[in-house]
Amino acid sequence: MAKKKANVNVAGCVACGVCRLQCPKNAISIYRGCYATVDEDLCVGCGLCAKACPANVIEVKEREVING
Repeated sequence: MAKKKANVNVAGCVACGVCRLQCPKNAISIYRGCYATVDEDLCVGCGLCAKACPANVIEVKEREVING
């Protein structure tokens, strides 16, 4: 089964935290002040983070989800 999930290009992320503030599911955190990470278990793929990202480094993509 495929579901939409946010994906951060960490090489371009400036760790500003804007995406984290926009996420309604608290699925985004800033790793050691360096870049944003997405908890795929919490992410619902709404795209609010991608729209808010000033560095334009977040994409929402179809991902295969394995339940087990």
